[in-house]
Amino acid sequence: MNIPSKTTSTMAIISLVFGIICWVALPFVGAIVAVVCGHAARGEIRRAPPGSIEGDGMAITGLILGYAHLALFVLAVMAVFMFFGGLAFLAHWH
Repeated sequence: MNIPSKTTSTMAIISLVFGIICWVALPFVGAIVAVVCGHAARGEIRRAPPGSIEGDGMAITGLILGYAHLALFVLAVMAVFMFFGGLAFLAHWH
């Protein structure tokens, strides 16, 4: 009896790992890697025969972590620019 083996997508694992790492060690770069690898993993899983490649949940988790980190990064950059822009505006009028 030949039982087909299921494999886990390497890209999904990388996406999940970098999705976690971006919150701890590699802030911006880790999030970019998590998002890119997450999309690549989901595409790989969709193109494979049904049930042959696992890891969609890991890819989605990596995407969520990566996109959440990028959103917070953008908000933080905007807050910094607004703060310093406000200071420049106040300094200009004094």
